[in-house]
Amino acid sequence: MQYGFSKTVDMSYEQAIEKVTAELKKEGFGVLTFIDVKETLKQKINVDFKKYTILGACNPPIAHKALQEEEQLGLLLPCNVIVYEKEGKTNVSIFDPMVMTWIIENDHMKPIATEVQEKLQRVLKAI
Repeated sequence: MQYGFSKTVDMSYEQAIEKVTAELKKEGFGVLTFIDVKETLKQKINVDFKKYTILGACNPPIAHKALQEEEQLGLLLPCNVIVYEKEGKTNVSIFDPMVMTWIIENDHMKPIATEVQEKLQRVLKAI
């Protein structure tokens, strides 16, 4: 199942995180959570892992609108964006919010998910 969209970018891991964060901001998203998976795994279970960060992105006006339509939607929020290194390259992947419409049986969510998807695709295109 395809549940996100991805891109390999021609920039360092650190630059990609900065660029993604800036492009998310342009689309009205803030980063609510920043999880450094490499650091967390090292601290918690003493294993080495590649550079891998999960950004929990949220657009408050859209989130508010969506939560009014579907109270349990918080189980699927925020929209996750991952930045990681693989084989010497930097990759960015973004969760496709249309996946939520496959799970939630609420027709009012489709236009909201479409709006978020368009914004997130612009983010990916801009990096």
